[in-house]
Amino acid sequence: MARITGSTILIVGASSGIGAEVARHLAPGGNRFVITARRAPELVAVAQEIRAAGSDCLHIAADALNPQAAADVVAAAAAEYGTLDIALLNAGQGPDMSMDQVTVDDVSRIMALNYDVVVNYLIPLIGQMGSQKDGGLIAHTSSLAGLMGIPRQGPYSAAKAAARTLIDAARVELAPRGIRFTTIHPGFVATERISEDGLPKPFRISQDQAARHVVRALEKEPAQAYFPWPTATLVRTLRALPTPVSSLLLRKLASR
Repeated sequence: MARITGSTILIVGASSGIGAEVARHLAPGGNRFVITARRAPELVAVAQEIRAAGSDCLHIAADALNPQAAADVVAAAAAEYGTLDIALLNAGQGPDMSMDQVTVDDVSRIMALNYDVVVNYLIPLIGQMGSQKDGGLIAHTSSLAGLMGIPRQGPYSAAKAAARTLIDAARVELAPRGIRFTTIHPGFVATERISEDGLPKPFRISQDQAARHVVRALEKEPAQAYFPWPTATLVRTLRALPTPVSSLLLRKLASR
């Protein structure tokens, strides 16, 4: 049985990938779920699995890029269950993008998918959890790519870095109100979306492995959670090296 039991959990981006796997891992805990994503049929299937495993579930098809839709999801969750204990903001994309081929629209789209969606949920969640006696936990699935500019993932790295910085500030400001923040930094995860994008993926892990790491982070609530350790160690090493050396190594890694 998961340690997280009897809690109300919002998962944004729950129709597939890490979000769906986290829901499956926590479903036996007798929790109350609010799951949301754009793809309604896939979302319904995940909701059915959650209910079959013993948890209640409210599923809401909504576009995270729409601020009003995001606010409506948070309001519906509060109306259904009274409080929100945990919110996992798991929406985002990181496709292979070379800087000599992207357009301005490409970069704007990736920023919207990885930063705007966080803001769209973060603000109403702060309002809701700030009104609750015990606050709540807001967790964001960022990326190890957000710790430095990764070749062929420049726009994605930038968007994740922006979201991380915003949440770092919110963590300090809102601690007195009982709102906690955990930023989760996965390495490469073998989701269906990235399986054939051509980007090298050293130390790639499965969706199930990633979900286990995320659940552990939700249980322990560290400010920052990094995994898997080989990729996290590689990124830390690259950040510590002189820029000419790290740039050379990154070029070699990106060309594999």
